[in-house]
Amino acid sequence: MKYVIIHGDGMADWPCDELGGKTPLEAAHKPNMDLLATRGTLGMVATIPTGMPSGSDVGTMSMLGYDPRRYHTGRAPIEAASRGITMGADDIVFRMNLVSITAGAGGSRIMNDFTAGHISSGEAARIIQDLRPELESGGIELYNGVSYRHLMVWRGGVREMVLTPPHDISGRDIAPHLPSGNGSDRLRDLMARAEEILAKHPVNFTRRSDSKPEASSIWFWGQGTRPAVPTLKDRFGAEGAVISAVDLVNGIGRLAGLKPITVPGATGFLDTDYGAKGRYGLQALEDSDFLLLHIEAPDEAGHMGRADLKKQAIERIDEMIVGPMVAGLAKRGAFTILLQPDHATPSKIKTHSPEPVPFALMTSREYAERANAPARRYTEHDGAATGVAVDDGYRLIESLFGKGSVIG
Repeated sequence: MKYVIIHGDGMADWPCDELGGKTPLEAAHKPNMDLLATRGTLGMVATIPTGMPSGSDVGTMSMLGYDPRRYHTGRAPIEAASRGITMGADDIVFRMNLVSITAGAGGSRIMNDFTAGHISSGEAARIIQDLRPELESGGIELYNGVSYRHLMVWRGGVREMVLTPPHDISGRDIAPHLPSGNGSDRLRDLMARAEEILAKHPVNFTRRSDSKPEASSIWFWGQGTRPAVPTLKDRFGAEGAVISAVDLVNGIGRLAGLKPITVPGATGFLDTDYGAKGRYGLQALEDSDFLLLHIEAPDEAGHMGRADLKKQAIERIDEMIVGPMVAGLAKRGAFTILLQPDHATPSKIKTHSPEPVPFALMTSREYAERANAPARRYTEHDGAATGVAVDDGYRLIESLFGKGSVIG
């Protein structure tokens, strides 16, 4: 028996004027996703518990069956787990973005681009290498990652401060969102010192000459302590793999006991190699019972406010991942496949929102026997219209593994 979750990050959306009042899922041509919705169970799942931040850390934990209210300690610690960073019980890890901050009206400073123009990993590595000797002291350690996504560990540091995800303030003045609370002076000092270095950094000279956004500052958020969760093998007897170009998802996968699979050409952006992800996913299932296959592209398009690009990403996921995955699984025997996002990323607001998202869950038996079922589409509207709702999103995985049904 094979179990697969296809995780289309941030696919859910709101009606978009540029798509004629449709959501990207409604506007997209996606016959394979619609097949799952038609032959399987279609409904809505609440991945973000009330009062918790609507991020991929919370949503993906729910997707893998972990109640975020119990297990979530912050986003950055999950990414630290992905990179194998050792953490003591009193250590705090922070996500550290390279960002582009520009001057605004009246002396304001604007979060121009929370990805620093999707700076390359090579450019970012040079920057972090040069920041390290200037900023690392008094328990501060910097760890470079992929593109704009990096980490800072504060050994014996302070967790209880107010930090804002940079993607929540795109195009807005950063002043009201700078670190505040106990320990925030230390972070503000690190940011100020980094800005002095980055203003003169060779990478930014080159980016400036190429008319690309500069990595003008660092931005801290998502702090937390080391998490501890049971593995999927402990809970469901399944061993498996995770495919993602994002440290966060790989980190949750590692905590769940999954083996990360590196896919050449997987970028965590719109230019990712969708076909390679699908092929590597099927190959991973030759030796594994379970696969979590994550695609970041729809979320990135949502953050850009580009509903058209999200529609395109959804269509590529459908054609190059969902279709080949279903066809490949059907040749191998019994399977269950779950399609869902971790949260919505409405293009209108360019950030995450906490409402329930559509899911489609199909077994190999349903695939074979329900060819003549009335057609449904994998959309927010059709999902809600079924009346099927999973209020405790972390329990949906129980239905994937056939451990009872929480779908009602």
